[in-house]
Amino acid sequence: MGVADHCKGTFLELQRKKAHRYVIFEIDKKKTQVVVEKTGNPAESYDDFTSALPENDCRYAIFDFVTFENCQKSKIFFIAWL
Repeated sequence: MGVADHCKGTFLELQRKKAHRYVIFEIDKKKTQVVVEKTGNPAESYDDFTSALPENDCRYAIFDFVTFENCQKSKIFFIAWL
């Protein structure tokens, strides 16, 4: 199974440009590659992210968690949604 070319670009937009709060990936219908299903804008919250995930289907996602304790910090989490 491969990864679609735009997946890497979308991840780099989240990581470097902070263009997205999260990216949700799915396996395409042919089951040949991983593709981007949805992105969340930087103003969206963790609740917005979890509501965008399907209840009865698997997904992979990355979420940029930002904290403001003492100073602003950003951590990117990889999530396997089962």
